[in-house]
Amino acid sequence: MKINFSRRDFVRSGAIAAAALAASRDVFALAQGRPTADEASPIRLGLASYTFRNFSRAQLIGFMKQLNVFALNAKDAKDHLPMDPQQETAALADYAAAGIKLHAAGAIYFAKDEDEDVRSKFEYCKRAGVGVIVAGGPAIATLPRIEKFVKEYDIRIAIHNHGPEDRLWPSPLDVLRVVKDMDPRIGCCIDVGHAARAGTDVVQAIREAGPRLFNVHMKDLTNFQSKESQVAVGDGIMPVRRMFEALIAMKYDGFVDLEYEVRPDDPMPGVISSFAFMRGVLAGMGYASQASVA
Repeated sequence: MKINFSRRDFVRSGAIAAAALAASRDVFALAQGRPTADEASPIRLGLASYTFRNFSRAQLIGFMKQLNVFALNAKDAKDHLPMDPQQETAALADYAAAGIKLHAAGAIYFAKDEDEDVRSKFEYCKRAGVGVIVAGGPAIATLPRIEKFVKEYDIRIAIHNHGPEDRLWPSPLDVLRVVKDMDPRIGCCIDVGHAARAGTDVVQAIREAGPRLFNVHMKDLTNFQSKESQVAVGDGIMPVRRMFEALIAMKYDGFVDLEYEVRPDDPMPGVISSFAFMRGVLAGMGYASQASVA
């Protein structure tokens, strides 16, 4: 019987084995009361809660514990991070009890060019203790007002690109062109899948964003012309290792958040595979993955 085993299969199997080895070492380190190997990684992996948009906060927390991921980019989806202050406080208490730290919130949409509306979004993120707002589709005319609140709250704005369907922000390069003379706390969240579909070289975009890159949404595609071709990270053609190399070279201090948007009713197999692949790539580069918050 002939067994077909492609180079990508080989890389994936090696990645999963490396991730399993790293996990076993972490368990041993925790048992000994020592820091885990994750702390040696210059890439911090996190999760975009939108991945589990069809699941409750309690289920999301359970999934994150299984994944050994404790860094969350939360969205007001289901009951993940409600906008209502009392409900938000309850959510934050649940995350704290589980050892989960929120580092970003979004995507958050600034639909009104009004102080009251913009302030409410900054207050929401201030209560959550996050340093980055992932902003979806803000109008260019609204950016000066948003900039005013960035200065007041000292919270960074990361404008999220949404691919060729997005009239304003198809690519992170479009974001950079508009914000280049604004406060340095206004930058971009590079969604690598949408960026690739917009015809952008994602590695070059990372380099060009430099200090204005505040968040990365990680996904993979088998065809950069097809939104429907999204797969688990490692099953597509996204240049994951070269992206990690570019982030490390520029000393990126944000998070790489997995945003797995397919199979919303059963995402866990693809999510597990994605984290295994990313951790394996890092292991192959000589690093352990950053599965927890530093």
